[in-house]
Parts: sequence; structure tokens; C-alpha cells
Amino acid sequence: QLQLVESGGGLVQPGGSLRLSCIASGFNLGSYSIGWFRQASGQEREGVSCISHSSHTTVYPDSVKGRFTISRDNAKNTVYLQMNSLTPEDTGVYSCGRTVFGCNLYAGHFTSWGQGTQVTVSS
Repeated sequence: QLQLVESGGGLVQPGGSLRLSCIASGFNLGSYSIGWFRQASGQEREGVSCISHSSHTTVYPDSVKGRFTISRDNAKNTVYLQMNSLTPEDTGVYSCGRTVFGCNLYAGHFTSWGQGTQVTVSS
């Protein structure tokens, strides 16, 4: 079964940090660009980062640029999302997906979604 499994979410105060992990099962993660997306309650899924298979390209929306950093360790079949200076607007379920397209933030281009990990930013 081709699957991605996310972990690392939790409750954090505003200004805090979290590191999320996305581990591939059943396929070689190193062959794909991987994207992180989040979905707040009642809202559409939003792309927050993408990294190409070789790590040469990373993409971020303005809303997280300078605060979030995506990285990957293909030997561990894992992609990470380091999130700093978190705000309540960052709250949501964070999921990762893979794409055969070039790195982008369009959810429709991604597959093999995991179940997601909840991130809650609150005091």
C-alpha cells in the first residue's frame, strides 16, 4: 500500500515551534516532489510548502515564508516541516502528499495523502 504517514503535531503556544515528519510507506519517497498542506476547520486545503525530489527546489506561500522550512532525508524516506513563530492562524490538520509534477502548491496534483496530524496554536 502506497501511503504517507504524518506525525509531530500538537498544542503549542503562539510564537512556539513544531517539527512535523512525513514518512513514506510502500514506495521510494526520493522519486517524488513532496508537499505539505493544511486544512483549517471549514476551509479548503492550503499548500504550505513543497520540496523537489532532489531538494533543489522549495516552494512556500507568503503566509509562511521565513517561518517554515521544508527538508528531506531520502535515505530515511522522510520529509520534515520545521515550523517556527507559529500563530493561531497556523492551526489545522497538516498532511503531506506526493506529486509527479514539478513542485507546486496545488492540492489536486498530489496523491497518497496520509491521515494528517493536528497542529493547534493557542495560549
